[in-house]
Amino acid sequence: MAIPLRTSFDVVLTDAHLVFLDALSSALRQLGYRVMATASTYRDGLESIKALRPDLWVLEWQLSDEPNPATIDDLTVASPRTKVVVLSADNDSHTVRQALDRGATAYVHKSRGVAVLSEVLQRVMSGERAVVERPLGPASRRANGESAELMRLANYLTQRELECLRLLATGRDTTSIAQQMGVSRTTVRTHVQSVLTKLGAHSRLEAASLAFRHGLLS
Repeated sequence: MAIPLRTSFDVVLTDAHLVFLDALSSALRQLGYRVMATASTYRDGLESIKALRPDLWVLEWQLSDEPNPATIDDLTVASPRTKVVVLSADNDSHTVRQALDRGATAYVHKSRGVAVLSEVLQRVMSGERAVVERPLGPASRRANGESAELMRLANYLTQRELECLRLLATGRDTTSIAQQMGVSRTTVRTHVQSVLTKLGAHSRLEAASLAFRHGLLS
C-alpha cells in the first residue's frame, strides 16, 4: 500500500544530545512536520506528551534519567493516540526487541538519516507496526557507490578533523568539543567547516549521519 505523502503530523522529540535535537527538529520542520516540543530527558518528554498529545513521540532509547524506559507504558495513559518511534545508536537485537515489547511502534538506527526517519514516521502513521530500520551492513556499504565515494573523501580528513567528526557524531556542541580537544571554539568551528566541505555535507547533522551510515569512524 502506498504511503500517504502527508507530513503535517504533530511530533515531540526527546534526545539527550542538544545539537542533534536542534538539528533534527529543524530538519523535520523543513519536511512539514509540526514539532510541538523538544526535551532532553525522558521525564520532560513525557510531560510534553501529557500536555500536547501529539501524533508521534520520537524518543532516544537510552536517556540518562531513564536508561531503558520501561515506562513507555505510561504513554497509554497519558496519550493513547501517540505512537512512539525509538531512535538509537545501538543495533543489538535484544535492545530492538525490548523497545518494541515495551510499546514502541518503530525502531530506527540513528545512522539512517532524516529521510529514512521521515519514511518510517509516514509508515507508522499509515498503520504499520514493528517497523525496524537497522544500519546498512558492510556488504551493502561496499556495494554502494556513494559509500565508496564518501570513504575516498574521508581520507582527506586530518586526524584532528576526524576527532572533531567523532565528537560531532556523539551530539557534542561546540563548547564541549573545544573542551574535549583542548582547543578554542574558533578552532572547532574551523574544523567543523572543513569536515563539512570535504564530505560535501550541508550541516553537522548530515555529517554525523554520513559518518554513522557509511562507517567513516570505524
